[in-house]
Amino acid sequence: MMLREAIEQYILWRRVHGAKFTTGSDILHHFLRYADGDAACDAVSTNQVLAFLTGQGPLTRNRENKYYTLAGFWRHAISRGYAMRSPLPTNEPKSPPRKPPYIYSHDELRRLLDPANVASSRRGAVQFDTVTFRTLLLTLYGAGLRFSEATALTLADVDLSEDVLTIRATKFYKSRLVPIGPQLATELANYMPLRRRGGLAQGKASFLLANRDGTRLASSTVQSAFDALRRIAGVHRTAGGRQIPRLHDFRHSFAVHNLTAWYRRGADVQRLLPALSTYLGHSDLEGTKVYLTMTPELLQQASLRFARYAGGDQHV
Repeated sequence: MMLREAIEQYILWRRVHGAKFTTGSDILHHFLRYADGDAACDAVSTNQVLAFLTGQGPLTRNRENKYYTLAGFWRHAISRGYAMRSPLPTNEPKSPPRKPPYIYSHDELRRLLDPANVASSRRGAVQFDTVTFRTLLLTLYGAGLRFSEATALTLADVDLSEDVLTIRATKFYKSRLVPIGPQLATELANYMPLRRRGGLAQGKASFLLANRDGTRLASSTVQSAFDALRRIAGVHRTAGGRQIPRLHDFRHSFAVHNLTAWYRRGADVQRLLPALSTYLGHSDLEGTKVYLTMTPELLQQASLRFARYAGGDQHV
């Protein structure tokens, strides 16, 4: 089979099995600029692969993404007889370590969610109002949602009689129900009449959190507003080298704060971890386990738990 056809077959196979595979598809189509798509899969040389992987500039995690995408394709091609061998290099350099996410302290969250600070960050803004911005931030943290999940919520997805959000077909084409706590439920209930008075559409398919014209919030616009809010609230990168605080870090903070609270209460964290994984919409438990080592406080709580267990306390 020719390379181009084999790539299209692989992309189709991944999507049939539930993956959006948007980035992977883009990577494989980009690879066709370096290799002859009308030649057989086995005609691809290691030098062509290296030229594609190397690109321009210093080593980044993008190279790792490209390598693993090609590796997945070639495993598929070989298993189906489209190719006899893999042209991928066997001595790939290690990617630079990922920077840990920024975990907001409870004091930082209070400053970021302070209505006066949020209002100051939106002074003169025209696309979306202060209350919508603050409600978005509350939803990101209070429900641990991805930005795309929060901004995709429609009025039909919010059931305040049961305090449940419906997250529809997101990152892994999975839908899930997300129960919310009483504080977030109250904030959303208070927001409903405010968005109505603001003139936002009231149809079931209307976005819960929207621009003044009813369109979906854009990440670039919200990010600019968040950068202004961070400056006003005094939330900056710490001396420990963590990256600049992002909107996505509300989700990370939600997970870490819940794990820390479970440890403090003496809960069975290993038993609860799969529930947190499902709540967050992770594809597997490994994506959730990374939170267990993200902050010194969480590590300390885990160490205390282990110390009590090692000391003979069987109730931890």
